[in-house]
Amino acid sequence: MYKDLLPINWSDFHFLRPQFLWLLLPVVVLMVISLLSMQQELKWKRIIAPHLRPYVISKGSNAVKVFMHLVLLLAFASGILGLSGPTWKKIEVPGQKLETPMVVLLDISQSMMADDIQPNRLERAKFKIKDLIKYNPRARMALVGFAGTAHTIVPLTKDYEIINSHIEGLKPSTMPFPGSDLEAALILGDSLTKVTKAPGTIVVFSDDFREKERGVLSNFAKNSKNKIVILPMSTPGGAEIPSARGKGFIKGKDGKTVRSSLDATLMASLNEIEGITVQQLTLDDSDVELIAKNISKNLEFTEKNEEKDNDWRDVGLLFIIPMAVLLLLWFRKGWVLYSLTFLLLVSCNDDTSNFSDLWYTKDYQGQRLSNKGDFKEAADVYKDPLRKGVAYFKAGDYEAAINSFSKDTTAMGAYNLGLSYFKNGDYAAAELAFNIAVEKDPSLEAAKVNRQKLMQVLPEEDQLSVENAQESKDEKNPKNTQNKSPEDLSGGGQEASKEDMKKERQEETVNSNIHKGKELDEVPDDIKASIPQDDSKILMRKVDDDPTLFLQRKFKYQVKKYNIKPKSNEEVW
Repeated sequence: MYKDLLPINWSDFHFLRPQFLWLLLPVVVLMVISLLSMQQELKWKRIIAPHLRPYVISKGSNAVKVFMHLVLLLAFASGILGLSGPTWKKIEVPGQKLETPMVVLLDISQSMMADDIQPNRLERAKFKIKDLIKYNPRARMALVGFAGTAHTIVPLTKDYEIINSHIEGLKPSTMPFPGSDLEAALILGDSLTKVTKAPGTIVVFSDDFREKERGVLSNFAKNSKNKIVILPMSTPGGAEIPSARGKGFIKGKDGKTVRSSLDATLMASLNEIEGITVQQLTLDDSDVELIAKNISKNLEFTEKNEEKDNDWRDVGLLFIIPMAVLLLLWFRKGWVLYSLTFLLLVSCNDDTSNFSDLWYTKDYQGQRLSNKGDFKEAADVYKDPLRKGVAYFKAGDYEAAINSFSKDTTAMGAYNLGLSYFKNGDYAAAELAFNIAVEKDPSLEAAKVNRQKLMQVLPEEDQLSVENAQESKDEKNPKNTQNKSPEDLSGGGQEASKEDMKKERQEETVNSNIHKGKELDEVPDDIKASIPQDDSKILMRKVDDDPTLFLQRKFKYQVKKYNIKPKSNEEVW
């Protein structure tokens, strides 16, 4: 158990409870007083006549008395050092392994219809996205389309076929407003990755990069955990931008035809910014193949744990051994009580000095409180993250349960985390946690069932809440933009129309029978939750409509409901 403590690394040596070292001061004071009393005894020996000394002064050698006092001092010092929690060995706590997400931002502005890249920029971008999927980056992928405003087309999913099925319907006429607001797309893409602490990759397919966009991208890269990969969908030679009406080309205020082209110098400067990679467009699919390989290679992210005192091995218990040996030498009538007092003091080398801690472990105390129904108090007492999480869950403190279950890297821990996210109303994060649980343990049927049910029904307001952030994005830093209700992770990520909202909707419940350790009681079977059914919640389902028409209707509905307004932009292409 303690073999790995040697050799001692003195550079890491410290005390977990250094405040108890102050107890050494009274020990030293007592020792000084004892020595002074011994000197006083020597004075008496000089005064008393030699023939009377054996009858007045107790027998015994002064050297023995000094030795015994020294033994007592060392015993007390050993006990105090043990109580202070000496340590030099760190406990290796494995970090939670997370999967990095990927978000594809597709420019659907009118300039993407230019044909300097055949058949046109937008169609080539669609081909590239399909090729990217073909090379299987293995990450959860989301698709965001943007023009004057940005909208989620497909939230994070591993079902790449859903993305393929939605790409074909994307045209400039689908978007509610003309323009090219890359900043809004970056904010929305960044919010989609909030369901995990792992840094993701945002792949941008766009043709419009100027100094303004350079500033936006640079600022975003500095403040976001996510990396940016840019695949420019234009050429230095450029081309005229066809009119949305289908006749002629777009003209500027000066009456001249607008020509959109790639600024190679600006792209080179973007490539030098940390966190941004500019991937050169190729005629074959080697460009997206490289992107897919890089994402797949860095798919797994290990979260670093914050260093805590309980991450160090407390070796204070070992100091009981020298203390016990020294006290045995002091085994005299009347002094046994002193020995027992300090033995109890050292045995209580936990964080608190409650009397219960002398006899019961924290987890046992927590279990007793749980049996009484005091789950909140039990959660504060438990040391084991799993037990603590279950207690918080039963107490209804789902935020605290999430924090506890996040420390458990097992499949069951991920499953419990998903249930806590669900009860807390974070359905997208719950679905992600269930996915992780299934990946770690494919035989975990409960996680599969709950994941499937979450994919069938998710609240609409979770899907659309991101758009609200766009109105104030000029005042906020992209890094600080929060999406407390992540978007739907289900297949399709579609919304129903107003007519669909009036139709009868059915919703399914999610089993929340939380799994636990052997010592824990079962969570009651009646802990089930269903997403509330009201006018602000709709069932996500497949539709047979033309995808272009459906997306157009979807985006217009979002704009109307959330009063989304594009930036004032003189350029409408």
